[in-house]
Amino acid sequence: MAMDVVDFEIKGAEMQFVEVELDPGEAAIGEAGSMMFMDAGIEMDTIFGDGSGNQSGGLFGKLLGAGKRLITGESLFTTIFTNQGSGKKRVAFAAPYPGKILPMDLSQLGGRLICQKDSFLCAARGVSLGIALQKKLGTGFFGGEGFIMQKLEGDGLAFVHAGGTVVRRDLKPGETLLIDTGCVVAYTSDVDFDIQYVGKIKTALFGGEGLFLAKVSGPGQVWLQSLPFSRLASRIFAAAPQNRGGGGREEGSLLGGFGAGGLLGSVLGGSDD
Repeated sequence: MAMDVVDFEIKGAEMQFVEVELDPGEAAIGEAGSMMFMDAGIEMDTIFGDGSGNQSGGLFGKLLGAGKRLITGESLFTTIFTNQGSGKKRVAFAAPYPGKILPMDLSQLGGRLICQKDSFLCAARGVSLGIALQKKLGTGFFGGEGFIMQKLEGDGLAFVHAGGTVVRRDLKPGETLLIDTGCVVAYTSDVDFDIQYVGKIKTALFGGEGLFLAKVSGPGQVWLQSLPFSRLASRIFAAAPQNRGGGGREEGSLLGGFGAGGLLGSVLGGSDD
């Protein structure tokens, strides 16, 4: 399938969204639930897989495309937005958490991009979404978030979301970078990806960085994020009040650790006990 050539505009700072402009007959695909708004005249349809030309083999092809998305932890479905009107129309896709939306022109990246399994936001119709399994056995066992990744193929525009601040590193041949596995957003297909043990038992157990790091070697480009969603979720969970025995602990209050203080905290916190 020929790629649709779309115009776009990214708006916002911490919580961004991207407006994609569609000419009559053009279409964009988006993750289920990512649409923010669209102009009247755009037709929305939910389909199996990604709607690319690679799924033209009937029901089996559609099930195969949907199965690839299921393996990467995404929904079985994507939504395709087609401009059925007579003029230009716009559809917007919103980022799911604070960070940046990165426009990736696959035609300038060798036609293929490997990215984290939850980073894809939307793309021009014709971009193929697949899976990229790491070839090395050690990477498969210990890669964590970096083991199963998404593969974007084609020569059109794709939009990838990253958490926090984003930096791109252009690696020279033989240049190596060690990264927390969750901080890898995407990399070009010529980058060598591997997993490396942190090296010391004490560091592995008490350093808080995990047992393994991602090792990427050039040549190629790699995009890094400062706030992986897994790290954000774990900090929110750790800071959330834990309900033990009906008494909530108010963070930052010494009274929360004593009986009377716990009761006072429950009253102030709105508990009915």
